[in-house]
Amino acid sequence: MTVIVQKYGGTSVGSVERIQAVAERICRYRDSGTQVLAVVSAMSGETNRLESLGRSVAGKPLAREMDVLLASGEQVTIALLAMALNERGCRARSYLGDQICIRTDGNFGRARIKDIDTEALRADLAEGITPVIAGFQGVDADGNLNTLGRGGSDTTAVAIAAAVGVDECQICTDVDGVYTADPRVVDDARRLQQITFEEMLELASLGSKVLHPRSVEFAGKYRVPLRVLSSFEEGPGTLITSEKTTMEQPIVSGIAYARDEAKITMSGVPDIPGIASKILGPVSRAPIEVDMIVQNTGADGLTDFTFTVKRSDHDRALELLTAVQQSIGARELAGDNKIAKISVVGVGMRSHAGVATRMFDALAAENINILMISTSEIKISVVVAERYLELAVRCIHSEFDLGADIVAEETA
Repeated sequence: MTVIVQKYGGTSVGSVERIQAVAERICRYRDSGTQVLAVVSAMSGETNRLESLGRSVAGKPLAREMDVLLASGEQVTIALLAMALNERGCRARSYLGDQICIRTDGNFGRARIKDIDTEALRADLAEGITPVIAGFQGVDADGNLNTLGRGGSDTTAVAIAAAVGVDECQICTDVDGVYTADPRVVDDARRLQQITFEEMLELASLGSKVLHPRSVEFAGKYRVPLRVLSSFEEGPGTLITSEKTTMEQPIVSGIAYARDEAKITMSGVPDIPGIASKILGPVSRAPIEVDMIVQNTGADGLTDFTFTVKRSDHDRALELLTAVQQSIGARELAGDNKIAKISVVGVGMRSHAGVATRMFDALAAENINILMISTSEIKISVVVAERYLELAVRCIHSEFDLGADIVAEETA
């Protein structure tokens, strides 16, 4: 019998009606000969509500107690879904993270999974019982509840899939797959039939909201076939796997963008060894995450140093660097929090030249100026003024024919 993991996010279990619909769906899989291990999130908005509740009674709540509070959201969902399944004659049993012993490393709010005891899950599957597992949580060596942070339920699902050795891990969400670009921005964006772990990890890291990078990284590490499906309608979704089965890879598979970017430039910086560390050291210790970095070739012993951070960190980074500017004698410090990053991703770039030129020409044709450029083996990212974001995404999407009819291998 085929065994799969299905993960249902907050919107998929956001109401009693939606939980009933998920139960019906799981029952259909069972009736067709597929055993399901269900991993669920808290109901939509519940984690935010619980966090707000915690902060209403304590300005700086203890991380341990906050994890206990936040983990309760999934407890409600697993119980309701298990009830709904049993009501339909599909035997089910709910599990919290500590009940099946998802062992974590003890970092409250951002724990990592160390291992999973699969004995109870395997016993349930052998008896035809559907395990319903709380995502986002585990237990450390001292018996403390730990939450896994952003993307925690996706990570739980992939980890269980890897530990049990199932045929596929399905992420059931409010979209029907991974698209070549955001359909809200590009009208002719199309759903991809298949994409590699490598490409999906880049897209997720660069702004695509379909999957959290951590879960994709986990799936790639343990070679767990991952599929993104809609919870609300039937369809094949998008399969994320090691390698595409097509004979020839497309040059570009997808486009991702991020609006929450800011750019900081320190001009007239002494061009000496260690200057980058002096500039970025206080920022990284803040801690503020730095993304793209560009240092121009020095002239007259001076250089310009530019980097990007999240928009929410813009003001804090400038504040930190004011003192640095004075200490190193830099000429000017300036920030721009009205920028956006656009990235094209595709494993086909490895075997095709001229991808960057085509991208830059497409932007030039629309009179869009490029502020920064960053590249890797399968990715090209550019920073542009935020007002040009949607136009830029559409013209790049058109340049690489990503909205063309689905090729024969997808329709066969």
